Amino acid sequence: MGNLKRQLPDVAELISLMKFKVPSTDRRAARLAKAADVWDLRKIAQRRTPTAAFDYVDGAAGREITAKRAREVFDSVELLPRILHGTAHSDLSTSIAGAPSKLPFGIAPTGFTRFMHSEGEIGGSRAAQKAGIPFSLSTMGTRSIEEVAAAAPQGRKWFQLYLWKDREKSKALVERAAKAGFDTLLVTVDTPVAGQRHRDTRNGMKIPPELTLKTFLDASYRPEWWFNFLTTDSLKFASLSDTSADLPTIINSMFDSSLDFDDLKWIRELWKGKLFVKGVLTTEDAAKAKAAGADGLVVSNHGGRQLDRAPIAFEALREVRAEVGEEMEIILDSGIMSGADIVASLCAGADFVLIGRAYLYGLMAGGEEGVTRAIELLAKEVEVAMQLMGAASIKGLDESLIRRRCGDAR
Repeated sequence: MGNLKRQLPDVAELISLMKFKVPSTDRRAARLAKAADVWDLRKIAQRRTPTAAFDYVDGAAGREITAKRAREVFDSVELLPRILHGTAHSDLSTSIAGAPSKLPFGIAPTGFTRFMHSEGEIGGSRAAQKAGIPFSLSTMGTRSIEEVAAAAPQGRKWFQLYLWKDREKSKALVERAAKAGFDTLLVTVDTPVAGQRHRDTRNGMKIPPELTLKTFLDASYRPEWWFNFLTTDSLKFASLSDTSADLPTIINSMFDSSLDFDDLKWIRELWKGKLFVKGVLTTEDAAKAKAAGADGLVVSNHGGRQLDRAPIAFEALREVRAEVGEEMEIILDSGIMSGADIVASLCAGADFVLIGRAYLYGLMAGGEEGVTRAIELLAKEVEVAMQLMGAASIKGLDESLIRRRCGDAR
C-alpha cells in the first residue's frame, strides 16, 4: 500500500460512474429480472407459494431417490468445448412431431397447475406461444382443452392423455383435442396406479384443496397467492368434473391399471396426428411402442414421481435410441433444470426436451411472466453452451461433444 501514489478523486469521472436507478413499481418484473437461472426462480417460488403447492412440484415418489439421482447424473456429464471453431451464431430452432419449434425444448404436461399459480395453463400456453415452442396440456389440467386453445390460438398445442377406465370418455377427450387444433398426442403409460408421493400425503393434497387452519397459516404470509385463489374460479381438474378426493384416490379410481399395447393400438386408430408414447425407459417397451404405431417416444420416469429407484431417463436414452433407430423421434423428459441439461440430452441422442418442474418454478415465481423468464434463461444457457462447444445448429450436437462421468459411463 505504501507504494501507491495518491491523488484526489476526479469529480467528473466519479459522477459519470453514479448510476442510481429509480425503484421499479413493477415488483414482479424486478423480482424476475434478478433471477440468473432456474434455481433462482425455484427460490422465489418457494417464498411465494404455499407449502402444499410447492411440494407437489418439488417432490417425488418414495424417498425421492430417482429424482436425486437424475440431478447427479446430469451434473456429472461434461460438455466438451471446441476452440477456434468459427461459430459466430448458434441456431436454436429445430423441428419435432412434424412442425417447427424455435427452441429445442417445450413445456411438459403438468396436473393441478392453477394450484401453483392462478394463471396456470393459460399463462404457460401464452408464454410458450410467444417463445414459439409447444405447450402440452395434461388430462389432469386445471383449464380445459377449449380454454387453452382459445388462450394461445397461434401456438403449438399438444395433449397428454391418460386412459380412463371409461373408454368413451377417453375417446371424447381425443376428439375434443383434435377439434381444438392440438397437433400431437402424448399417451402417458407409466401411471397404472399413483406413485407414493409422501410430501403430498403429509400435506393432505386434495382436489379441491381443503381450507384447514394449517392452510390459512401457511398462506397468510403469501398474500398474492391467497388473493388470487379467493378471487378466481374454483380449482378443479377441468376434464374431470365433480372430483373431490386426494390425488392417489383420483388416479387409482379413474385410470386403468389393465392398460396394454392393444389399448395403445386403439388410440393410434383414433388419433390422426402425431402420437408419442410417454414413459418409456426400456428397449423392450420402446420396440413394442414402435410396433403399435407410435410416431415417437418420450423417454421419461415421470420426474421420479411414480416408481422410486426407476432408471434415470438420461441413462436410458442411449439404449432406447439404439433400439428404435435414428428415424424415430425421441423426446427426453424428467429432471431438466438448465440449458446445459438440454444440450447434454440433445448430444446424447434426444431430438427434443420437455421441461416440467423448471416451467412450474417460473409459473410460481411470477405467472406468465415467470414462465417467459424461465424460457429465456434456458434458451440463453443453450445458446452460450452451443457457441462454446462450436455447434452452429441443433443438428451439430452429438455424442462427440459430451463425456459421461456417470456410473460405468457405458
